[in-house]
Amino acid sequence: MHEPFSLLMPVYGGDDPAHVRRAFRSAVDEQTVRPDQVVIVRDGPVDDELAACLDDLAATSPVVLTFVPLEHNGGLGPALNAGLEACWFDVVARMDADDVAMPHRFEVQLALTAQADIVGSGLVEFVADTDDIVGQRVPPTDPDKIRRYARVADPFNHPTVVYRKSVVLAAGGYGDLPLMEDYALFARMLQLGAEPLNVAEPLIFYRVGTAAFKRRGGRRLFSTELRLQREFRRSGFTTRAEYLRNVIIRGGYRLVPWWFRRALYRPVVARYTDYLKSGAGSGFSQPSERTAEFDWHSPDISADLRTEPPAPVKA
Repeated sequence: MHEPFSLLMPVYGGDDPAHVRRAFRSAVDEQTVRPDQVVIVRDGPVDDELAACLDDLAATSPVVLTFVPLEHNGGLGPALNAGLEACWFDVVARMDADDVAMPHRFEVQLALTAQADIVGSGLVEFVADTDDIVGQRVPPTDPDKIRRYARVADPFNHPTVVYRKSVVLAAGGYGDLPLMEDYALFARMLQLGAEPLNVAEPLIFYRVGTAAFKRRGGRRLFSTELRLQREFRRSGFTTRAEYLRNVIIRGGYRLVPWWFRRALYRPVVARYTDYLKSGAGSGFSQPSERTAEFDWHSPDISADLRTEPPAPVKA
């Protein structure tokens, strides 16, 4: 027997209905262990096609589905906070609306929630379909190594995590750091003594896109990066030396032109990250030749390698 759990999946106006439907089916209908509740958060208005898709999922779901409609698009962090409030159970599994879960995902992770407050996994990256694999991310698995690596980069692949709602709420829930709200949350959870664990095995097919290098830089992201690093330093999560290192490496990465980031990544950033992983003993696998520009085991970067989405639908 496993502890009952909720599946939390946010959806917004830029999501493709076909991707949403496949993500839902893979995480519910096709699982060897199904969630006991699904919570779908509609983050702002959506078009008629996506609305019809959500209606169909609600009507045909084999498990209880709780729908949380938000009037305005407020971003991932606020959407997840709203969804957490609607989750019935302490154990909550995350799922993105354009990924594909492997059928045994929850069977593997739920067996570990008795000994950990947050359980992540590896993932494989795909472009057009799940037979078009372009990369893999293998996280650190040992709890001590997870804690050490967290001072450099996010040690969890956010779309793969299963965590305890009570611990997430004790850490303040998701904040207002766009594209980094998960990293900030996980760091606070670790500071509060949360027990971490990762499964090296990939349990998610993660959809990626070539626009990632453009989206992961710029002054806005640099400002967010500085806020994150200042928060870490103020709370004592990082030392002064770690703070300076992160600002230089992670902050500098945000400011260079996107085409330079792409050219720089393989020869410089990837090697620096391999050095950090070796020093922390984080247990990551070595990047393969096949991963090319999609190999994002970088200090940046719990990277959300999404295809550039359309702007949210306006009310």
